[in-house]
Amino acid sequence: MEKYIIEKIIEKKKVNRFDLEKIKRSAMSLYQKPAPNNITLLKFYHEMTLKEKRRLFNFSLQKDNYIKKLLITRPVRSLSGIVNVSVLTKPFPCPGKCTYCPSEKGMPKSYLKQEPAAMRAFMLKYSPSKQVKTRLDALKLSGHPTDKVELRIIGGTWSYYPKRYRSWFIKECFKAANNSSKNNTLEEEQKRNEKAKHRIIGLSVETRPDFIDDQEISFLRELGVTSVELGVQSVDDRVLKEIKRGHDVKETIKATKKLKDAGFKVCYQMMLNLPGSNVKKDFKFFQEIFSNPDFRPDYLKIYPMAVIKGTPIYQLWLKKKYKAYSEETLKNLIKKIKKEVPEYVRIQRLIRDIPSQIIQAGTKVSNLRQVIHEESLKEDWSCRCIRCREIKENYSIKEKLYLFRKDYQASQGKEIFLSFEDKKRKNIYSLLRLRILDDVSIIREIHTYGQQIAIKEKGCSPQHKGLGKKLIKKAEEISFKEFSLNKILVISSVGTRDYYRRLNYRLDNTYMVKKRSS
Repeated sequence: MEKYIIEKIIEKKKVNRFDLEKIKRSAMSLYQKPAPNNITLLKFYHEMTLKEKRRLFNFSLQKDNYIKKLLITRPVRSLSGIVNVSVLTKPFPCPGKCTYCPSEKGMPKSYLKQEPAAMRAFMLKYSPSKQVKTRLDALKLSGHPTDKVELRIIGGTWSYYPKRYRSWFIKECFKAANNSSKNNTLEEEQKRNEKAKHRIIGLSVETRPDFIDDQEISFLRELGVTSVELGVQSVDDRVLKEIKRGHDVKETIKATKKLKDAGFKVCYQMMLNLPGSNVKKDFKFFQEIFSNPDFRPDYLKIYPMAVIKGTPIYQLWLKKKYKAYSEETLKNLIKKIKKEVPEYVRIQRLIRDIPSQIIQAGTKVSNLRQVIHEESLKEDWSCRCIRCREIKENYSIKEKLYLFRKDYQASQGKEIFLSFEDKKRKNIYSLLRLRILDDVSIIREIHTYGQQIAIKEKGCSPQHKGLGKKLIKKAEEISFKEFSLNKILVISSVGTRDYYRRLNYRLDNTYMVKKRSS
């Protein structure tokens, strides 16, 4: 049956996903059994195109990439130019006493076994190497290139875990990516990853603002971390006190500055519908983080309150001392927020992946982002955030691109956001974040969007148009000529060091560095 479906795909000049379903229905009628899923078809396709089998089929090499793309399951997973791999830390005591946070036995604080990544980690006994390998194998089997990996460490407060455990944990992740069996040091595994099959091109952790200091930042860089998610939740001290967060807004401001000055990308985890807040206040909080230079994060995760059994807020809800927003109220609030988002911010998530059956109060719409996007099209407005404008698979090699620049103040420093976009700024192809300090500049992020293509593979994608190199050249020009700086740094992830070496950057401590030529 698999052979029949693949041959029918090859026979046709062009097949879309609708045509594929028609072929599958034809196969079911012919063979009188259910059609195989795309993962099974993709696995069979790889087997049938081996050199010794290729002669058995009417096969055209020109169709190879097209067929792979057709059969890839959930192509969105690699449409941002990378694949994401989330790895959960083991259960460990949490320094916080937040009223909204669930605490399930055998799980890190705030995580539930029913969440996909948490369930996978629990089944693998929280082994970091097994989690990485399992996820990479699943992505590869689904047809996604896995040579450029964004590694995301999730769990409890990362900075509260013992240093020894954290070093071991990251080393095990690198070992899995490197397919290494030797008892190497973390530094040795990082060195191997520079040329590994699965290169870690980004590494993020989540922590609390009050755990960020100079020592922690230095340690994060030793580990290879390039992005930090801060559990900000609110920018109102009264709300933070109400939920027993354990830190104030000043801690968020201080942590944001320290992280940006060190070159990290900064993501704020924000919550809606917290006790002590309301719709009007929630909207003002987001206006504040976009307009106040003390904040202005690069990324956002917006988590509407979900009332879970066993939490203090659940008791408040039972006593009718807390009320969740209605679906319509929440949706309208998020729409207002999205209309305020600057073009340099990327909204990573709009809702946590919590199964609806365990939510006692709060939204149960798991595809809230999709619902809002579809309604925005009908209402004739669009979100300006990066994720909503990423080119994804709809790029054209003939599209004329324009270089845009936005300068803004953030955390007592100057930020310059460079991007390649189409003329109407509807689609963004590539971006670079440059921070200007007193004596150096730091490239905090460079990212090219579009379907991920393997490092050694050629193809029609924004990733192979040299946009990243052009942005780096522009950043160097701004740093050396406009600001007369003598040095530019890149907070390079381990897996991208080789790329920067080819552009005449050299590794200095944990940064890739280039000096101005005399």
